Amino acid sequence: MKKVPTLYEWAGGMPVFEELISKFYERVLKDALLEPIFKHMSSDHQLHVAHFMAEVFGGPKMYSKDEGSHFKMIQKHLSKHLNEAHRKQWVYLLIETADELDLPDDPEFRSAFVGYIEWGTRLAVMNSNLSEIEMAPDEPMPKWGWGEVGGPYVED
Repeated sequence: MKKVPTLYEWAGGMPVFEELISKFYERVLKDALLEPIFKHMSSDHQLHVAHFMAEVFGGPKMYSKDEGSHFKMIQKHLSKHLNEAHRKQWVYLLIETADELDLPDDPEFRSAFVGYIEWGTRLAVMNSNLSEIEMAPDEPMPKWGWGEVGGPYVED
């Protein structure tokens, strides 16, 4: 039986994620809506986001091992007061960058990729309008795969 690659493997590995996020933030810093939010980000921010996303998609645990945790990533969004316009523009620019870099465009990959971006950005907006969260510091990293069937709720 053939092994199904992770989303990370299918995308092309770490160099692809690092280039995607680097090019994406070039766009963000030229965007009138998003630039004010990100103009003061640390020099490591882009690399951390690339490693976080790569790990979520099944890549090496570089982010959680050496750079942070899911808890710490969520804390970075607290009290940032992001809104739906910020979220939509962030999503738009990331997908536009993925297209520019020729990330896989097969429906299965793009469905999973966009699904995570939609899910993650909606959580970021929710968390950004809080001043604290009730979450265990050792909360595991999210794991995103090719998708599951069965709808939003399946009763046992």
